[in-house]
Amino acid sequence: MDVRTLREICLGLPGVFEDWPFGPDTSVMKIKAPTSVPARHETKMFALFRAERSPLTVNLKCDPALAEQLRAAHPEIIPGYHMNKKHWNTIDCSAGLPEEMIRDLIEDSYDLVVSTLSKAQREALGWRGLVDRGSDD
Repeated sequence: MDVRTLREICLGLPGVFEDWPFGPDTSVMKIKAPTSVPARHETKMFALFRAERSPLTVNLKCDPALAEQLRAAHPEIIPGYHMNKKHWNTIDCSAGLPEEMIRDLIEDSYDLVVSTLSKAQREALGWRGLVDRGSDD
């Protein structure tokens, strides 16, 4: 997966915008969640990467039990670099993981973060959880 595709997948999710709070080299994908105060938004990070770094890696939030399983099964997935290693993974996007798997991990990270928002914020984003991705759960 290249940086353009990574960026497109992230920005294609509802309420997502790109920010650079750590400087111009680190792209942070955040969810802009409306609040009850007009003209204010709560933002939550779900992905970050350095567009100019090779190999391209992305840090994504992950359920702790799943994070451990993924790391055990895929050497391309390691504990989150400079992140809480229990809740974040670093994925090497150039190491041969299928693009669909990386897309699923991005969407899982997004879902984990959106699920922590209030019901009103989730509804404002049009989020319906796993149903949006075709799951029967």
